[in-house]
Amino acid sequence: MTAYRGRIVSGGRLQIPADVRKELGLADGDNVRLEVVDGELRVRSYHAVIKAIQAEVRKYVPAGVSLVDELIADRRAEAARE
Repeated sequence: MTAYRGRIVSGGRLQIPADVRKELGLADGDNVRLEVVDGELRVRSYHAVIKAIQAEVRKYVPAGVSLVDELIADRRAEAARE
């Protein structure tokens, strides 16, 4: 683990060092998710949040099953009934 030094600037903005932004894949204007956990601030890109959610959901999907294909099939069946 590498520790970096940041700074709080006017308006409560957190200045994140370039090395940290690069490691997190962040660019100017990106949205991030901020969490306070046990008195610590955690910063994650929305891309990282989505990947974590996908990994969590994947645990409940059997191997070889495509939820997208199932959704499309359900929509087509519903449209055919209408």
